[in-house]
Amino acid sequence: MKLNLSIIVPAFNECERIGNSIHKILDYIKGENLNAELIVVDDGSEDNTYETAKNACAVFPELLTKVIRYEQNRGKGFAVKTGLWEAHGATAVFSDADLSTPIEELPKLVEPIERGEFDLTFGSRALDRNLIGTHQPWRREQSGKVFNFMVRVLTGLPFSDTQCGFKAFRMSKFRPLLDKMKIERFGFDVEFLYVANFSGLRLKETPVRWNHCDGSKINVFRDSRKMFWEINQIRQNAGRGIYDNTATADAFSMVNLSNQKI
Repeated sequence: MKLNLSIIVPAFNECERIGNSIHKILDYIKGENLNAELIVVDDGSEDNTYETAKNACAVFPELLTKVIRYEQNRGKGFAVKTGLWEAHGATAVFSDADLSTPIEELPKLVEPIERGEFDLTFGSRALDRNLIGTHQPWRREQSGKVFNFMVRVLTGLPFSDTQCGFKAFRMSKFRPLLDKMKIERFGFDVEFLYVANFSGLRLKETPVRWNHCDGSKINVFRDSRKMFWEINQIRQNAGRGIYDNTATADAFSMVNLSNQKI
C-alpha cells in the first residue's frame, strides 16, 4: 500500500519526553485516519531513548512505526536525513521531539504540497508571533533573530525563520537532493532550504503555533560559533559547485550504519 505521509522525529537523549510525543503523534494519526507512518531516529542517545520509543510505538500495533538507532551521535541533520531516506510517504514531515509545534498544525504544511502548490513547506515563528504561546528566554530569542538575519545576508534566502523544527517535503522532488546535503548538525535546516531553493523547488514559509519547551540541546553561547561556521560552509559548498552535482541516491549507501538497530 502506498503511503501518503511519513512523520520523522529525530531524537537525542529524549527518554523523558519521547514516549509522550509518540503517543500524541500516533493518537493524531489514528484519530485523523491518516495513511501514514512514524519514523523515530535515535541519534546515538546515551539514555534510554531507543527503548522508550520502541515501547511507546508498541502501544499502537495497528499503525506503521519504525525506530532506528545508530551508536554514534551524528547530529540532528544526519538523523533527519536518515529518516527521510527511510520514508515511504509521498510527503514527509519532520518534527522536533518536544512537539514545540503541535502535531495538529501538520495540515498547514502538508495540504499545500498535496494540492500541488509547493514542494517544501516549513513552519515559522516569525511571521505571526501572536501564535507563540510560551516564548523562549529573551536572550535566546534575540540571538535567534540575529542568526536569521545573518542567514539572509550570507545565503540570500528571503525567509524569516529557517530554524523552526517543523518542515514538510514532496519526496519525489526532495529525495534526489538528499545526498547533496553535507551539514549534519545545527545548519542543516538552512542547507535544506538553500539547496531546495537553488534546485528550483517551490518553498513556502508558513506561520504555525509554537511553544518553547525546556530541555533544548542547543546552548546559545557554546554553539553560536558552530552555527555560523556551518552557514559559511554552505556558502563555500555553493562556491565549489557541490550543490550543482547530479544527485544519486546511491551515495547514502556509503554512510556507515553498521550499528543501526530497527
